[in-house]
Amino acid sequence: MKYIGAHVSTEGGVANAPLEAAAIGARSFALFTGSSNRWTSKPLKNEEIEAFKENCRLAGYSPDLILPHDNFLINLGSPDPQKLHLSRKSFLEEMQRCEQLGLTMLNFHPGSHLNEMTPEECLDRIADSVNITLEQTCGVTAVLESTAGQGSNLGYAFEQLARVIEKIEDKSRVGVCVDTCHSYSAGYDLADDEGYRRTWQEFDDVVGARYLKAIHLNDDLRKLGSRIDRHAEIGKGTLGMEFFRRFVNDPRFDDMPIILETPNPAIWAAEIKLLYQLQK
Repeated sequence: MKYIGAHVSTEGGVANAPLEAAAIGARSFALFTGSSNRWTSKPLKNEEIEAFKENCRLAGYSPDLILPHDNFLINLGSPDPQKLHLSRKSFLEEMQRCEQLGLTMLNFHPGSHLNEMTPEECLDRIADSVNITLEQTCGVTAVLESTAGQGSNLGYAFEQLARVIEKIEDKSRVGVCVDTCHSYSAGYDLADDEGYRRTWQEFDDVVGARYLKAIHLNDDLRKLGSRIDRHAEIGKGTLGMEFFRRFVNDPRFDDMPIILETPNPAIWAAEIKLLYQLQK
């Protein structure tokens, strides 16, 4: 079964996120558990935690269908010692917030070398950062998001994701979220029938299908291999509607959160409905 949703607002508190998701017909959802652009967030209050859990229960969202995202300041591979310290501290806080909310995953962008260290050194530093955090937490899986490779961002090649995973000590608590827009911009031709087949076979060969925990389902405004991150509405970008038809009928992506981050929240309900209509 497909569990398609979107990255919903937490305006008014995290407890509102499952209500926002239910209102658009989402079967899964993503959220920020705190601020998206600050190193630290106000601690969650007990009543807010309990309200979040209760609203998830009432709306039928189990923890394995919820994909929180960390804040955008975090760079777990930062070459700057101070920024690295802040990133690791903030990432730990993000993981601990997930623990409090009873969530089982935390999605994050791997990191950037900023042209001040080699990609290999940066990937190893990302793995070290994740290991440090996993040692201090329990029950939450660190989910690496595939990137477009814009600037000095890493995680755009499956080999880079695999290198980080290889160096994670607790393999049971690491996974991958493939962003379809990002991966197409990184050069994986998901739009073409043969390219689609080849891409997922390569993911299985290089990373391992067992590590695929979630999907960010987005069309792409840019061409194949552009290395630019620009999401488009479903069927209105360079991936095209046939990709989405192929995807929603592919059983490999059953039973995991499939999250829309398309640019117009006003049509998320319509996009979710459309994707289900594409199923045979």
